[in-house]
Amino acid sequence: MAEKMEEHVYVIPLRDARRMPRWKRSNGAIKDIRKYLAKHMKSEDVKLDQGINEKVWSRGSSKPPSKIRVRAMKMEDGQVQAELAPES
Repeated sequence: MAEKMEEHVYVIPLRDARRMPRWKRSNGAIKDIRKYLAKHMKSEDVKLDQGINEKVWSRGSSKPPSKIRVRAMKMEDGQVQAELAPES
């Protein structure tokens, strides 16, 4: 397992998922999370924890949350691993 290089907590807005058809919004939200983390952590290899997926899909495919709080860690090999951050 690679060592952590850096760690950040982000609040990712998911309002752009509204641009999609109603039945695809949670899929779009997951893609938006990956895209956001790839841009801000400067890595194309992004792995999302199961907790993020469960939070986005908790209200079904048509009603994802408007924002999500994520803790992202960049490893030495360039991979970004993200998990749901505790609400404060």
